[in-house]
Amino acid sequence: MPDAQAIHQFWRHIHATQDAALLATIIQKLVARSSLPPNLDHLRIDGLPDSPGVYLFYGENGLPLYIGKSTNIRQRVLSHFSADHRNHKEMGLSQQLRRIDWVATAGEWGALLMEAKLIKQLQPAHNRRLRRKNSLCAWQLQQQDGHLRPVLAWAEDVDFGAQTGLYGLYHSQRDAQKALRGIADQNQLCLSVLGIEKTAEGRPCFAYQLKKCKGACIGQEPALNHAARLLMAMDKLKLKTWPYPGAVGIQEGDEIHVIDHWCYLGTAKNSGDLYDLLASTRPAFDRDTYMILSKALKASKHLVYLDARPKSHDGADFCG
Repeated sequence: MPDAQAIHQFWRHIHATQDAALLATIIQKLVARSSLPPNLDHLRIDGLPDSPGVYLFYGENGLPLYIGKSTNIRQRVLSHFSADHRNHKEMGLSQQLRRIDWVATAGEWGALLMEAKLIKQLQPAHNRRLRRKNSLCAWQLQQQDGHLRPVLAWAEDVDFGAQTGLYGLYHSQRDAQKALRGIADQNQLCLSVLGIEKTAEGRPCFAYQLKKCKGACIGQEPALNHAARLLMAMDKLKLKTWPYPGAVGIQEGDEIHVIDHWCYLGTAKNSGDLYDLLASTRPAFDRDTYMILSKALKASKHLVYLDARPKSHDGADFCG
């Protein structure tokens, strides 16, 4: 009790003699200080670089816990620990942590691509958003029975990197149909024509009875009109067609990120790396990688065309 009374008296004293805003600022700084995990080698923390890249948290037995990326690895890693006593998730991560590794990259695009690749390879326990999902499907528009209808195409059957006329990317048939229902509702499209709802021939769909369909199901709206409206509604979901004859590279600092048909082949630091990547098998199409690369190609001013293969492994310069 004497200790508690002394602390209480001190607390009352500083509030009586100090500015409230100053006290709030000091308290915030104290609370935000990093509390390093108890089982982590602190010398490893000192070696963290102030540069872009990916960092990897490991638990007992080398179990991957979490993978993140940042333009400043050191700053981002320390931010995890500064919040560990206020955030239940960060607290749990801190207690499980045993080792930290990192991969430095030349810039932000390299960090984004490396993060997505490593998360799918290592399946860390705390990365749920970017973890591998086996199924991937998209809509294709096909002419059937006099109507233009959306039909599901699966990545196991169609090369999404090379196929044209794909709309949306979904991890299940349920997700795809839910999205299509939303589009139909917003654009007064016929659920029967779209294949979402089964109706007897000549009978209106349920949406028509709610005045959310213009009558394509009963011939009141011409099939051509419905098809045109469907194309317009789906246009915003259309996947970009790969615009190059082969692989290209995005140069970032002294590295080249090699991509082919929306697939990330890897990052080259010399002509030998480049040769090996161009000779490698293109990986399976990945939704997260596609999203990153579609933005990267639009934003990048340093596109490298890789029509010619490097001629040797011994050069330090790139060929392309």
